[in-house]
Amino acid sequence: MDLVQLEIFKAVAEQGSISAAAQLIHRVPSNLTTRIKQLEQDLGVELFIREKSRLRLSPAGWNFLGYTRRILDLVQEARATVAGEEPQGAFALGSLESTAAVRIPALLAAYNQKHTKVELDLSTGPSGTMIEGVLSGRLAAAFVDGPVLHATLEGVAVFEEEMVVIAPLHHAPITRGQDVAGESIYTFRSNCSYRHHFERWFSQDGAVPGKIFEMESYHGMLACVSAGAGLALMPRSMLESMPGFTAVSVWPLSDAFRILNTWLIWRRGTVSQSLNSFVKLLEERVLESPRF
Repeated sequence: MDLVQLEIFKAVAEQGSISAAAQLIHRVPSNLTTRIKQLEQDLGVELFIREKSRLRLSPAGWNFLGYTRRILDLVQEARATVAGEEPQGAFALGSLESTAAVRIPALLAAYNQKHTKVELDLSTGPSGTMIEGVLSGRLAAAFVDGPVLHATLEGVAVFEEEMVVIAPLHHAPITRGQDVAGESIYTFRSNCSYRHHFERWFSQDGAVPGKIFEMESYHGMLACVSAGAGLALMPRSMLESMPGFTAVSVWPLSDAFRILNTWLIWRRGTVSQSLNSFVKLLEERVLESPRF
């Protein structure tokens, strides 16, 4: 196994065909076919399921792709570090939707202006999805609800979020879970840490929510709640950034549930000029303004 084989495997896996991968990396298709077969023989497994002119990754192939991306990223990082180069190349960053919308736009703009050779790629989603992205090597780092207790991850707390329950405008006061037991709630998917937090808030008071509706955005949640259809939990900073937030009533959680910290996480031991520069800039801005 060598780096050329890994680069060829990655290209074929991501393009889904030998011909497309050959065009991408400027090699003849027959060379790619031979190198892929050699790699499969070396590993003792089939990395692809062959279907006429198209290739699909096998279960073993999907697992190996994650390792391949991490190995190639690490090689690129090592070359840049040894050469003392400035940050450059792809930098895949993940974030909670609320963090991306409210907390980091100015940070990303400053980073882009300072490091023009970096290709910053931002994706958003629930904490669970972002953590999986970092673990698989798809993301270099991600903003998630923390702390994250995982042996292969490290990170730093950067933002403090006040979590609030939003309800229809003339809803009765909400001070505990029992006040809204049985009411419908709007949340993200099951791997959302804020959803788990909301469910724990109900559970600690011996209460159970009613029907749970999964939404794709905070704007959708706000629209449903303002229409009188149920409750939602979100950071106050996110709520107050959206038009129409005055159309709902806002109820802070009890002290034990009110504050959640957002962390920036990355794989332990990662050596990356792009990541190091991003963390440094982030820490400078947080120190300047703890509520940044």
